[in-house]
Amino acid sequence: MKQAVITELSTKELYERLENEEIQLQKLTLHHAVSPIENPNRIKEYRKTIARLKTEIRSRELAEMKSQK
Repeated sequence: MKQAVITELSTKELYERLENEEIQLQKLTLHHAVSPIENPNRIKEYRKTIARLKTEIRSRELAEMKSQK
């Protein structure tokens, strides 16, 4: 998922997408542990997407805290 797409999502959608991506990563790593998956780079892509989502959520939290002061 590209950063431009992530910034367009609402905060609620970010949390939903984050939860979904974390579940998919857990499933993927479990399947990879049992039998090698076709494209192991997908695991890296999921981790990066999760990091991007968490970064965007945190930046919105900080912006909200800054605006409240």
